[in-house]
Amino acid sequence: MPFVNIKTPEAALSAQQKAEIGHRVTDMLVEYFSEAARPHTMVLIEEVKDGGYYRADEVFVLPDEYRVK
Repeated sequence: MPFVNIKTPEAALSAQQKAEIGHRVTDMLVEYFSEAARPHTMVLIEEVKDGGYYRADEVFVLPDEYRVK
């Protein structure tokens, strides 16, 4: 069973965008593993709250221009 775990800042993606990512990642894995993998493929998109990311030893906060509106 293919399993993909994607972590993204909270509020960076809309529900529609997350669904599209899930479909596209599943399609990509089916290309590698065959159509038999589709019903067993899991794509988990986890949202991490601001302050839960660190970049270059600094707390990462998603800039407002990248938030879903």
